[in-house]
Amino acid sequence: MKDKKTNWPVTILLILGSLIILLPIYLTVTVALKSPEEMSRPLLSLPQDWRFDNFIEAIELTNFFNALSNSLIVTVSVVILTLMTNSLVAYAIARNMHKRFYKFLFYYFVSAMFVPFPIIMLPIVRQTAVWNMDNLLGLIFLYVVYQLSFNVFIYVGYIKSIPKELEEAAIVDGAGPWKVFWKVIFPLLSPMNATVAILTCLYAWNDFMLPLVIISDQEQATLPLVQYIFQSEFSTNYNLAFASYLLALVPMIIVYLFAQKWIISGVVRGAIK
Repeated sequence: MKDKKTNWPVTILLILGSLIILLPIYLTVTVALKSPEEMSRPLLSLPQDWRFDNFIEAIELTNFFNALSNSLIVTVSVVILTLMTNSLVAYAIARNMHKRFYKFLFYYFVSAMFVPFPIIMLPIVRQTAVWNMDNLLGLIFLYVVYQLSFNVFIYVGYIKSIPKELEEAAIVDGAGPWKVFWKVIFPLLSPMNATVAILTCLYAWNDFMLPLVIISDQEQATLPLVQYIFQSEFSTNYNLAFASYLLALVPMIIVYLFAQKWIISGVVRGAIK
């Protein structure tokens, strides 16, 4: 076997990329554990007095557990509704792409991905206020709708790879359209469902702009919105602010670490098929 030579340009780029990612995380952790007096020391220095009380104080000042419950309600609801509705819409489109109306519908959904949110932001704010949807329920509904374009795009490519003979066999056995989808097609969408669920979870959990313009009651604020309010009120207390950021980041970091293989494999399968 030939000796493999080290690809130094790629290695150097990987090291630089790792440093770019790890440096902000390091700064966040160290600042969160410092006392206010230590902020005058070099930024990269380790804390002399490891103040884990910063996290307790940040929890109390931001009403963390209330915001956490709001984010959990929104994220879990959005993930479930997105999987149930978006896959169904994509299935109807994928199996009827030979019809002009469904082909138009597919391109209509795909084109919506290119519409910037600021263009529709003011009409959405106005409409949700008129319909009394400026709350968590309205936020959940909007997340499900906004994810439809991208999810239809990746679902359709995957559904086309599923043989129609499976559905025909189920119909011969007496299954109707609904039973065919939920008993035959939906289980086969497991890789793509995992990808959509994870991406939707990250999006709904981390999104800041939509809760900012939709939520009118501060008690219904999600974690990103609470971090913004906290930062504006305590802009000089970086230690508590960074502690609150870490508390909000930890759940999604754990989810992503355990689920990243499904994200990559699902996206690759959708792109190839």
